[in-house]
Amino acid sequence: MATTHATTHRSARWIDDWHPEDPEFWENGGRQVARRNLIWSIFAEHLGFSVWLIWSVSSAFLLAQGFEFTAQQLFLLVALPNLVGSLLRLPYTFAVPRFGGRNWTIVSALLLLVPTLLFAHFVQRPETPYWVFCAIAATAGFGGGNFASSMANINFFYPSAKKGAALGLNAAGGNLGVALIQLLLPVIVGGAGIFGLVKASQDGVNLQRAAYVYAALAVVAALAAFLWMDNLSSAVSKPREQLQVVKNHQTWVMSFLYVGTFGSFIGYSAAMPLLIKINFWVPEPAPLGTGIFFAYYAFLGAGVGSITRPFGGWLADRLGGAKVTLAAFAGLVVFTLAVLLTLTQLTPNPTADPAIALDNKSWFGWFLGFFLCIFACTGIGNGSTYKMIPSIFRIAAEQATTPHTAERTAALHDATKQSSAAIGVIGAVGAIGGFLIPLAFSAPWVEDPMSATKGAFVVFTGFYLACAAVTYGVFLRRRSGATSLASASV
Repeated sequence: MATTHATTHRSARWIDDWHPEDPEFWENGGRQVARRNLIWSIFAEHLGFSVWLIWSVSSAFLLAQGFEFTAQQLFLLVALPNLVGSLLRLPYTFAVPRFGGRNWTIVSALLLLVPTLLFAHFVQRPETPYWVFCAIAATAGFGGGNFASSMANINFFYPSAKKGAALGLNAAGGNLGVALIQLLLPVIVGGAGIFGLVKASQDGVNLQRAAYVYAALAVVAALAAFLWMDNLSSAVSKPREQLQVVKNHQTWVMSFLYVGTFGSFIGYSAAMPLLIKINFWVPEPAPLGTGIFFAYYAFLGAGVGSITRPFGGWLADRLGGAKVTLAAFAGLVVFTLAVLLTLTQLTPNPTADPAIALDNKSWFGWFLGFFLCIFACTGIGNGSTYKMIPSIFRIAAEQATTPHTAERTAALHDATKQSSAAIGVIGAVGAIGGFLIPLAFSAPWVEDPMSATKGAFVVFTGFYLACAAVTYGVFLRRRSGATSLASASV
């Protein structure tokens, strides 16, 4: 019976038979098991993203803690976790077939104790040298690796027709960790209130509090995975087999596009709090300063990008991933130019004069509104590109085999393995954008920070135009002759 296959485990919560493409199997137990694993995967990945981006907000509070870092040094601190997180995504993907999705979720959750406890210890010591903080910030990249293993694991649980929505929800739950850390960290550490329900602390900022909270939640995530998640015996592949996807040119095309969608999301999320602080706020008169306080708005961008990600997957399931991705890049071009236009109206570097901050404040609504539209486009593009990845490998398998044969069944199973491996490669390359964007804003080779910011947005616009051209040329432009992916439903 299908129910037996879906619910029978051997030791250590391994499921031996898993056939999500079989409608009877899926309806008689498979759906429930997949949903349970998806829920706890979202929770663990959510915490991973929160820890990954903990420096995006805390870096703006370091000066209040007695640390003397320049704006360029702070941008580097928020960029380093993104670099390490991108590099870890490939080994984290390989860990799922090697150790099991449940088992690796436990390990990856416990690894979050490293960046959180180090953070809690050293933010209380203003004498700590800058290089130590760079090393600690790098360990936050452990949280970035969680995304790849989580997505690769969930990809095995769902049938092709439902992967777009499932992967979109899984990713959105993780992405919301960025918004939540940016909303709650200022409140937890006493740096800001929230909606009038909680007031800023009168005793000053205590950054270590947030780290202790997330260290405790990481233990909860590991325990939940231990109790309620499963490993799939069918999700087994050797690293050499998984690395075969790097020979597929579609893997690199999708990696390029994912730099534009997810790389933009994570890069802008990391940089936005500092962009607001540097351009729209000055510390005088103390203690509240003048202009826009970043803590009240920093979480909005990541929140919008997270919420729109499953919407992008849902649209891709119905309209085709390539069409939605092209529309997302068109939106990125338009709204990036709009943000650039608002920046041309600002007075550069309002570090001391309250009058300048007040003048820039009048443009903040436009800046924020256009920036949120950018985040919405990144979220939709993230959802649609991740729908395209399994579709590309599935279509290739279908074109090479005959329907209703054992060969087709085996090919589709291999396609799922290949797409899970590709998710790791594509996720790793795409996340590098999260490192490059804050680095472009810091631009140590440009003396004026405002000029660096404007120049960065010009470069980003050109890159989005290139992404749109690639999406159209590879997946949407009709070609004569043999059937290709461009004419298939990707």
